Amino acid sequence: IRGRKHFSVAVRAMDNSIVTASEPLNPLFTGYIRSIPVIRGIFVLLEALILGVKSLNLSAQLAIQSDTNSPDSKLSGWLLGGTVAISLSLGIGMFFVLPLVLVHLIDPWITSDLLSNTIEGLIRLIILLAYIWGIGFIRDIKRVFAYHGAEHMTVHAHEASLPLTTENVRRFQTPHPRCGTAFLLTVVLVSIVVFAFLGRPDFEWRIASRLLLIPVVAGVSYELIRFSGTHYNWRISKLISGPGLLLQRLTTRQPDDLQIEVAIAALNKAIDVDVS
Repeated sequence: IRGRKHFSVAVRAMDNSIVTASEPLNPLFTGYIRSIPVIRGIFVLLEALILGVKSLNLSAQLAIQSDTNSPDSKLSGWLLGGTVAISLSLGIGMFFVLPLVLVHLIDPWITSDLLSNTIEGLIRLIILLAYIWGIGFIRDIKRVFAYHGAEHMTVHAHEASLPLTTENVRRFQTPHPRCGTAFLLTVVLVSIVVFAFLGRPDFEWRIASRLLLIPVVAGVSYELIRFSGTHYNWRISKLISGPGLLLQRLTTRQPDDLQIEVAIAALNKAIDVDVS
């Protein structure tokens, strides 16, 4: 859970207790840069990546420390860094390079630059949806998606100023308009519009243009998500947030009470360290 100045992690230990930890946020992501439209979206994307890596590392450490039979309490930095590098390479290859390769194969039969780029974007969207749908069948990912739902429901309860109890959290649905999944889908949808008007340069330049414009697309996407979250009752906001909320039907599951307890512990930890 990301708070205002800290982020927190909660883990269900081997003895069924809940252990928590927190770390301060980098001032780079909480200072003046956070107030600059579009630019802040780039830093939000970067922060999300960094916090994801830190949270995985921290949660693994907590899990290891809670197991008294394990002598180690830290993960190898090289192993963690290598995993992140491979994951990023696979992500860029799957969601940005592969759609270009596929559309490049049929480009000789496409007479319109606009149509070619639009087909590329639709292929990217299909790959994203198929990927999320596919991994949802993996048992461990189902548990991750359930914890994801518990996190959203707990945040809903906090935003409604309700005491953070399992019963109160149960009153809310799993989708949340400011979810990272919604951000990801918005990035893909905005990229379809932006890339549609870039023409068809040489294949290498076409790939380079996509990679170079990722920060711009991320910045615009963040502003759309921010606007829809701030003015949630507006009709235009519901149109903007609608696709992301629908996608969260795939990336969230109904959690059990034990998972909700972990989410509550994580949010309480974030609140406590922010006010201390």
